[in-house]
Amino acid sequence: MAESLPTNGLRKTVDSGGVALGVLDNTYSPTLVEFYGDLGVDFIWLDFEHGGPDPWDAATVENLLRAADGTGTELLVRLPDTSPTLVRKALDLGVKNVFLPRVETADEVREAVKSGRFRYDGDPGDRGLAAPRARRWGLGENYIEASDEETLVGTTIETKEAVDNIDAILDVPELGFVFIGPFDLSVSLGYPGEIEHPEVQEAVETVRSAAVEADVTVGGLGFGMDDVNEKAESGYQILHVGSTTGAIESVIRGWLDDFEGQRG
Repeated sequence: MAESLPTNGLRKTVDSGGVALGVLDNTYSPTLVEFYGDLGVDFIWLDFEHGGPDPWDAATVENLLRAADGTGTELLVRLPDTSPTLVRKALDLGVKNVFLPRVETADEVREAVKSGRFRYDGDPGDRGLAAPRARRWGLGENYIEASDEETLVGTTIETKEAVDNIDAILDVPELGFVFIGPFDLSVSLGYPGEIEHPEVQEAVETVRSAAVEADVTVGGLGFGMDDVNEKAESGYQILHVGSTTGAIESVIRGWLDDFEGQRG
């Protein structure tokens, strides 16, 4: 019996003008993905560029997806490179939101975005048509239309070259979003770790303002809820509010600091 394919809650939020809040889970735990979903976050960011399981390990990724599916939240998966083959693999497993690391040109972005679509800018896309998990192994209804409608392929803007080429990147058809990466930008601009440096902040603002002007969804990091609220007011629609390890650190340090006895 055919079944309806799931919608993309993250895409629904940003398309309606809302702001999606998410947590970076740097433990890559299905249990925590499920728990975050129960807590009500809009997405869980899984960073396969800087850590985590091999993104080609289908069984591991599927377990993370099942945890998200069971609680009605979405995974936002950063891939370790811009390979169209890897984009297609992630989407076939059932990931609906992927973004690319360290791009420099619009051509790189266009190739990856096209690889995630069956129809692209009025022409055939480069998505492979099979019966994978994303299609419910052939049982899903309207797979081609639903996939093109629900998939978001975005890109990180985290190099000087990407900032220089931002207008061309934003002009790529069907680009889902740009996610501003201030830490890697600081390295690329020659000020590693100095995310408040004027040149880094200027680059961040260049991308933000250009994306808002081009009506392309902007994502980024939040540094405390005051910053998250300010960024939401300035046009960001996909915002990271913290990480698993950051939350644990804050709580554990608080417990230890509040201890009134003597520790060895």
